[in-house]
Amino acid sequence: MAKAKQVTGQAKFQVTGGQATPAPPVGTSLGKFGINLGQFVQQFNERTRDYMGIPIPVVVTVFNDRSFEFVTKSPPASALLKMAAGVAKGSGVPNREKVAKVTRKQLEEICEKKKDDLNARDLDHARRMIEGTARSMGIEVVD
Repeated sequence: MAKAKQVTGQAKFQVTGGQATPAPPVGTSLGKFGINLGQFVQQFNERTRDYMGIPIPVVVTVFNDRSFEFVTKSPPASALLKMAAGVAKGSGVPNREKVAKVTRKQLEEICEKKKDDLNARDLDHARRMIEGTARSMGIEVVD
């Protein structure tokens, strides 16, 4: 009977979708486990090709035989809001300066993308969470 794989470690970091390289943050996070960085980079870039240029959180689990598994999460709400609003960054003074507007429909689409990774009991609660992120970035939500 084959021995079960033992978990050696776990690493969490964000990498730009479809553009990972063995340089930091990938190399510094995974180098200590001795896994094949080229193999990870290739698999990650293949899986995240649709999210080109968007930061993607990833959780990598490394086993004692130097094999690994990884789970990609949905992009951060702030990145999705910036894309929807068409701005490069949020406001430095969000309570006074509004930088853009997003519609409720765009907000619902973001909630659908993030529903698996949010700690929300339903879509209404998820929408309120994303609205709060938008507010803290200086993005107004309009009907």
